[in-house]
Amino acid sequence: MDLVWPATQYLPGYTHALQQGWSPDHLRPQTALDELTQIAQDPAGFLSGKVDREAKGPPILLPDGSLVPRLPAYVRWIWDGEFCGSIGFRWQPGTTELPAYCLGHIGYSVVPWKRGRGYASRALKLLLLEVREDGRLPHVDITTDADNLASQRVIEVNGGKLVERFYKPAVYGGAESLRFRILLTHVGA
Repeated sequence: MDLVWPATQYLPGYTHALQQGWSPDHLRPQTALDELTQIAQDPAGFLSGKVDREAKGPPILLPDGSLVPRLPAYVRWIWDGEFCGSIGFRWQPGTTELPAYCLGHIGYSVVPWKRGRGYASRALKLLLLEVREDGRLPHVDITTDADNLASQRVIEVNGGKLVERFYKPAVYGGAESLRFRILLTHVGA
């Protein structure tokens, strides 16, 4: 299993996952249909939008329909010869802080038929190595729902330490959540 940059040769696998009901955004299931439409209309544009280090893309649509400024970000796809999921990194230039509408620096999702194989843990490890090498941040924050034990294990296996229990803003469903911090100086050590 490895991380690949979104590219034409991987797009059929990504499209297949969307068609099977997987969504890279569990808070907005509509994302799958929106992305299938984007892919059908402009596959090259869709792919280029997955890597936006300057935040030049359009504003981000939140689950309540409001629009917020885009942050610099990129997505990597989890690949084992087939599409397995995605993992993304976002940041706010010049600070470790994130705006209130962005709950964490990293988000990930593995397709249901590939879960339980350690792919999320490995993907997070690989992305953390990239983020550390980039030198942009001393740490990353990752959030998960308080009842998502699998995601908590993924984060903890990669050095995450619980720093806060909180409730997500209403726009994200208000669920009790956990914020973990991973010090990048400890990644790969």
